[in-house]
Order: sequence, then structure tokens, then C-alpha cells
Amino acid sequence: MSNPDHPQSSAERSGSSYFHIEFEGRSVLARQGDTVASALIAAGVQVLSRSLKFHRPRSVFCLSGSCGSCLMRIDGLPNTRSCQVKAEPGLRCERQNAWPSADYDLLSAADAMFPRGMDHHTMFTSPRPLNRLMQKVVHQMGGLGRLPDEDADAVAPSSVICKHVAVLVIGGGPAGLSAATAAAQALGKSGEVLLVDAQGFVGGSYLCHPELGRDRARSAAQQAEEAGVELHTGTAAFGFYREERHDAQPSGQLGFVAAASDHALYKLSADRYIYATGANAQNLLFIDNDRPGVMSGRAVGRLLACHGIRVGEKPLVVGSDPFAEVLVQALRRSGQTVIHIDGVRDRLTRALGGSWVEGAEVCDERGVHRTVSCDLIVIATAPAAASELLVQHGASVELRQPGGFIGVADSDGRTQLPSVFVCGEVSGAMTAQDAAAHGAHVGLAVARDRGKGPARDAVSARAFK
Repeated sequence: MSNPDHPQSSAERSGSSYFHIEFEGRSVLARQGDTVASALIAAGVQVLSRSLKFHRPRSVFCLSGSCGSCLMRIDGLPNTRSCQVKAEPGLRCERQNAWPSADYDLLSAADAMFPRGMDHHTMFTSPRPLNRLMQKVVHQMGGLGRLPDEDADAVAPSSVICKHVAVLVIGGGPAGLSAATAAAQALGKSGEVLLVDAQGFVGGSYLCHPELGRDRARSAAQQAEEAGVELHTGTAAFGFYREERHDAQPSGQLGFVAAASDHALYKLSADRYIYATGANAQNLLFIDNDRPGVMSGRAVGRLLACHGIRVGEKPLVVGSDPFAEVLVQALRRSGQTVIHIDGVRDRLTRALGGSWVEGAEVCDERGVHRTVSCDLIVIATAPAAASELLVQHGASVELRQPGGFIGVADSDGRTQLPSVFVCGEVSGAMTAQDAAAHGAHVGLAVARDRGKGPARDAVSARAFK
């Protein structure tokens, strides 16, 4: 792994923007804005964790907190998503679920011993002393970290905050930021707009785009704040709960969104809800698709655009949508030799390598297999809509390819629930620019629904499908 903008040598470790974190007893350089995962990747750490049960090597895949491949023990707390933890001076991190180490885990023998899978009950036996021993072995093999040390700096939410707003926007990507800004500008002082996002920073798919990156995310966030939007980052909405009342109407308005940050739980209700939850990167089906060095296109784009980290020298990019094309060009400009297949005429069938990708097998439309030399496999196919919260709220979804289960809505983003709207990728696959335009359109539609804003907006005639 190489990173021209992330110096690693002692002679280059100068400047206030660089500091050190502790990784299993050794010092690793990090830079302001790094997460634990990005700092370790820049330092050349290939294996970040081991899988449950079979102890297969794992590294980052999505880099957005949705896949669970980078769980580590950080400052004493186990099972922490390292891609979501901001790197800070003196922070301690270590890998877990391995013996004696994650690099050379003897428990990974289970992967070779049980090639067709393992039912852990087969390891139990009738002699009681031996059974106790085997239970310990099974617990070790199937475990995931260990309980926090007594001095672990665990911070539990200390309060519950109840709040009602005019418009609640869930998701801080291109669509959510644009929807919140448009709604706030149109509503003026007559209504409050609140936006929550699970990550510690807003931007969503902007941050994965090599050409847009952090600058566009910062600009969109600034516009939202100037419009009066209240931004809550690091606040994950995890469910919608209906409230039963004798005068309840089937409008979808009675209930609340539950959200959590490090220090508080939130009970949020609104007159109008806008779901801009985006989409999650999806892997493809091929042998050894969990190998370290198999990453989503969004993860690779985020490393390049936000952290200046170039992974590998010869990546294989799979995908044919507009983002894949943009990513291929960006990787080539960074000096990498890119192999690009569309994933349809040429299909990826196997990842090769051990603790990191060393090649891939590809099958063409005639059924002919060939081996491709590469040191990174980039899955840049369409992501799947993150529609779980929308379903909990009671809105309808439909299966669409590409895009997964997307929200069913009219041209203004309104679902069958009068108070619930959707915009951006959760309503269908689209580019970051299109998602932002769709968000602005839906934000103005919500303002009109509240009796504010122009009669129709400039993009109202556009079909966002």
C-alpha cells in the first residue's frame, strides 16, 4: 500500500497535523482527519480482524460502518468499528478474536479442517471433563473480543432528549443535505429543520467521490447551517416506534424516531419526515470474496479523496456505472495501473491470495476463465438502498435492480404515508449530483406541503426513478 500524501518515515513525521496512535505495542503515524482504519491501512496493516468461527482474515470493505469487517478493540472497548473511530493522539487499538495474533492465527485451522462448514455441536463430546475443555475451545473460536478492562473509558448515554421539529431529515449525504437546506430556506422561521447522521461528519457519497470529495461535502454542510438547519452528526437513528392513541389517524405522524449518540438518546418526532438514508455498498458473489484487499469502490474512493491514501499499484475494478468510470480515471491519475471489467461480460469468479489479494480469476461470456494479476479488487457496482428505517416507519418498498429495496414514492418523494418523504439513493440508484438535485426537489415539496415555498421548483418536471 502506498500513500504519497501520508508520510511514514521518521524524517517526514513533522508538523502539527501528524501524531501517533498505539497499535499492539508499536507506534503508528496518523493524520488529522484519519480514522483508526485509514491510519492503519496507510501504515500497511493488512489484517484488521479475524472472522467469527472460522477465523478468516478480514480488512475494511465498506469504510462506512455497515459491514463489520474492521472490528477492533479500541481504548479497551471491544467490537468497535475502526472505520468510524476518529484517530486521536495516544489512542490504543488492537486486534481481537485471534491466537496468538491476528497475523498468524492458529485458530484459522478451522477454515481448513471444515471446508464445508462447521456445526459447533459436533465438537461437543460425552465425557464431562473433555466436554468442558471443548466448550472453551468453541467459545474461543466463536468469540468476538473480550469484555472491557476495568479502566476502559466507556461512556454510556446519560440522558434522553425529546424533541419535536417541523421537518426531520435522516441522513446527511448529498440528498439529505440538499433536502434540509431547501426545506429550511423555504420555511424560514416558521419551522425547524433537524438533520441527523450516524457518522461523525456529513457528506455521505460526496466523500467517496474522487472529484467532489470533502470540499463539496463541506460546502453543502455550510449551506445547510446558513439556512438554519440543525446538524447532529454522530447520531444514529436506529428505529421508528409508533405511539398508540385513541385519536390516532393512519397518517404515519404518530410515533418517534429513536436515535443515539455517545452521550444521549434522542426521541425525535416531526410534522414531516424525510428519509435520505442513502445506500450501502454490496459485495459480489465469488469465491473468497471476504479476502483482505477486496474493497468497495466507495471505500477506495473515500481513502483517495478524503485521506490521500492510494491502496495497491494494480487494482482490478469491477463495475460499469458512472461512479465506476470516475473511480477508474481517478486511480489512473494517481499513478495506478488499472484493470477494468464490467462484471457482466467478464465476471469475477475467485479472489486469489492469502492475507491480501494477489490476483483474481475472471470468466468471460464464452465461459473461458483467465487469471488476472492484481493487488486490489474494487467492487464498484451499484449499492443497495438503506431502506430499513423507512420500512419500520411503515412506508412501502419495492425490489428494483439495481438498487435493492427502494422506497415507493410519487414524483415529489411522498410515500403512501402523507408525512413521510424519501429522496436520493433510498428512492433509487443515482449519482451524487442527481441525489443532491432530488433532495432539493423533495425539500421544496415538503415546504409546499407545509404551506410555504414556491408553487413548483425548477426541477419538478424531472422524473427521479
